[in-house]
Amino acid sequence: MIQNPYSGKNLFEFLILFVQRMGELLTGKLSLASLASDEVQVLVLALVASSAATIGTFLVLKRITMLANSLSHTILVGIVVAYIVLLPWLPGAGAHAHGISIEVLLGASLVTALLTTLLTHVLTHVLKLQEDASIGLVFTTLFALGIVLVTVFTRSTHLGTEAIMGNVDALHLDDLYLIFWVALIDFALITLFFKEWKATTFDPAFASANGISSARYNHLLMIMTSLTVIGAFRAVGVLLVLSFLVAPVITARLCTHRLKPLLLYANLIGIGSALISVALSRHLLTVHRLPVSTSGLVVSMLGVVFLLVLASRAVKAKMQRID
Repeated sequence: MIQNPYSGKNLFEFLILFVQRMGELLTGKLSLASLASDEVQVLVLALVASSAATIGTFLVLKRITMLANSLSHTILVGIVVAYIVLLPWLPGAGAHAHGISIEVLLGASLVTALLTTLLTHVLTHVLKLQEDASIGLVFTTLFALGIVLVTVFTRSTHLGTEAIMGNVDALHLDDLYLIFWVALIDFALITLFFKEWKATTFDPAFASANGISSARYNHLLMIMTSLTVIGAFRAVGVLLVLSFLVAPVITARLCTHRLKPLLLYANLIGIGSALISVALSRHLLTVHRLPVSTSGLVVSMLGVVFLLVLASRAVKAKMQRID
């Protein structure tokens, strides 16, 4: 067995070694197959954070993060149903979330996402309920159904924990390939239709007058959100992913209100938090013999960064009033 080069490293030693080895990866001296588990964790979480921050920017600006929150939870139903249906064909040792084909997970999540969006639309536009009430009703009902299915049908497996909280320690190259393609699809769609996204986000009336359907791009955004949630599923589950979608964006908005810098800052905040959190997780294990949830650390780090930026703005505003 190849020894993990990060074993016994503290925070700063981890960061220095990581930069060195990523340089070797980029120059071809290190192959993807030679990546250590810690490096796979950093790269997967960084891609999750970057993809989520990109999608989350438009979710926040369009003020539909509650619907994204609903999607991130309700796709649990699709995942569990897919698991239950395929359980008889899964090998005994692999009878957990990692044993399911990712194509099946994507299909199940998209079906559930469309169902969530459809039910919300019917309650809001047909039954005339308030949108937030409709989202809350659909969200809680489908998520509760997912939890019931998990507890009833997966008692002796690892699906419950992995589906809800993820399992960063179990990540491997297949997960890196998956989130790479998910992130690539997200970035490509945002880049190709950037003007349309901008128009439908800031001026829907102008977009409609120019033949750009806001509803069509909202539905596309929901599909992209579902893909991103599935890409993040094995790393952070369906609960913590909401922080990846929202926290980097609202932190970046404290620094800028221009769209392109907002996208850049949100990405940098998400990627930086992922790198520091994996390094900190290794540091705590090395120095204090304290194993902690890496995905939980990333979310905590995102919260800390938000508070630091908020405090910095408050201090700056106070100093300006004094001057």
